[in-house]
Amino acid sequence: MSEMKKRRNDYYYKRAKSEGFRSRASYKLMQIQERYHIIREGDVVVDLGAAPGGWLQVILALNATAIAVDRQQIAPLEGVVFIKADITAAETVEKIRRVAESVDVVVSDAAPNLSGVWSLDHARSIDLARSALKVAERTLRPGGNFLVKVFQGDLFNAFVHEMSSFFSFTRAFNPQASRKQSAEIYLIGKRFSRQQRNALASNVKQ
Repeated sequence: MSEMKKRRNDYYYKRAKSEGFRSRASYKLMQIQERYHIIREGDVVVDLGAAPGGWLQVILALNATAIAVDRQQIAPLEGVVFIKADITAAETVEKIRRVAESVDVVVSDAAPNLSGVWSLDHARSIDLARSALKVAERTLRPGGNFLVKVFQGDLFNAFVHEMSSFFSFTRAFNPQASRKQSAEIYLIGKRFSRQQRNALASNVKQ
């Protein structure tokens, strides 16, 4: 069966089409939100790698403010602030700060361009997730939350350890809406704290 045919036969793909969502990934965020409540009404949420906008629709439905960051233009959604930028670029943080003095949540469902070589794709995924974490580190308010997609592999545990140094709560979660054959998994970080990171670094030096 071709990839396109598999996609069209996919339950969440069909559901997204019928319910007006731009992506089946909308249901991943819904399921993560239902379990971990990372977004609250009134939050300012930065969506990194936001195209085509499925997560933005969920963020808006939660009555939160959505800031979309992507290298490619996204079809307009009422209420969304769009920033055309690469999440791996240093200037992206400054662009976000220009439109939001305080950010409550950073989310990223971004994936690297796939080569078909698993070790390379995994490494690229971790690099992309690390870029998203850097954006979160530099924009999140104390106590803010972070959500990022990564591919599982031999670099996964080290990244989890790095991420957990910034948050008092870190969990890995595989939403039902993820395809069964996919190696993707989502990492949730809650209650951001730079002091926690600094304290851990100090303990290591001692």
